Amino acid sequence: MAIEGRHESHGGRIRLGMVGGGNDAFIGGVHRIASRLDDKFVLVAGALSSTPEKARESGEVLGLAPDRIYDDFKQMAIREARLKNGIEAVSIVTPNHVHLAAAREFLKRGIHVICDKPLTSTLPDAKKLVKAAEASEALFILTHNYTGYPMIRQAREMIANGDLGKIRVVQAEYAQDWLTTAQDFKQAEWRTDPARAGAGGSTGDIGTHAFNLASFVTGLELESLAADLQAFVEGREVDDNAHVMLRFKGGARGMLWSSQVAPGNENGLRLRIYGEKGGLEWAQEDPNYLWHSPFEEPKRLITRQGAGAGSAAERMSRIPPGHPEGYLEGFANIYGEAAAAILAARDGKKPPADVIYPDVYDGLKGVQFIDACVRSSARNAAWVSLG
Repeated sequence: MAIEGRHESHGGRIRLGMVGGGNDAFIGGVHRIASRLDDKFVLVAGALSSTPEKARESGEVLGLAPDRIYDDFKQMAIREARLKNGIEAVSIVTPNHVHLAAAREFLKRGIHVICDKPLTSTLPDAKKLVKAAEASEALFILTHNYTGYPMIRQAREMIANGDLGKIRVVQAEYAQDWLTTAQDFKQAEWRTDPARAGAGGSTGDIGTHAFNLASFVTGLELESLAADLQAFVEGREVDDNAHVMLRFKGGARGMLWSSQVAPGNENGLRLRIYGEKGGLEWAQEDPNYLWHSPFEEPKRLITRQGAGAGSAAERMSRIPPGHPEGYLEGFANIYGEAAAAILAARDGKKPPADVIYPDVYDGLKGVQFIDACVRSSARNAAWVSLG
């Protein structure tokens, strides 16, 4: 059965603003849908584009009141902080290089920030954003949406319970094919520009997802890495393929492959983890299933709400067994966790212990991962530690 009353609170819906994510932007639409699925947020304000004309047009299409449509995020932060019914939280869904400046304006005014990944486009900016978050009473949530999938929570719970024993091997990969050629379209235009996306291409765009997921599920901390990055498409200034060797504290070893030039792969995010007592396998394109292979026992299929699934998976599940549940629902689960934390903060309380979301420190680790990959590859795949 569907889970009823998820993240219930006596408080009203959270007043939400958005920076970036105009009405024709894919990721902006995803965030808006995700924020609405549990009816915990209501979008009331926005600075939806870098150009005033586009920002106005987008705000009108989305039905925002004219006086809550802003030309820029600073103007929005200043005015919304003064309004009695001003926004309580803001979603930042801009290109990476804008994250620091935008987040800082809202954090210093006590407005909670929900930010798309990666945290920033450079490591110095990431460290500045950590300081800004630490100096603020507001919450900072990073939308690594795949951490909201039920079977990812199931895998995390099983590893924490010791079902796999000591972890030995971690294999993470994220393969796509949409940048196989030098096509000229909006998403590729900024994601392959180091001035806006950062020094990492596939490593920053999708490699950080794979790295975050490996860390989130296993609880392991990366010690060092050796990366070999390539830009296969002629003239491309950032990597479109990466092979990364990983050494974790405690002795576990891993490999990570991220590629956006792998024909036949649409959104091939996969995770395989092996320990002393068994292994787990999960694939994002078939997300309701988790394979568990206890050593010297038959392989077992765990389904989202079937036999073998635990409380962590159940809490993230939304619809009856057998119905597909994936990207939008996983994204909404992050917004659900954010809502629980924000509503608790509204009441001067801490959220329930099982409320989990990626934070600014997870974001810092992701940017450190990108930075280390670039440094390592520049040194012929030398082993480097995270900066």
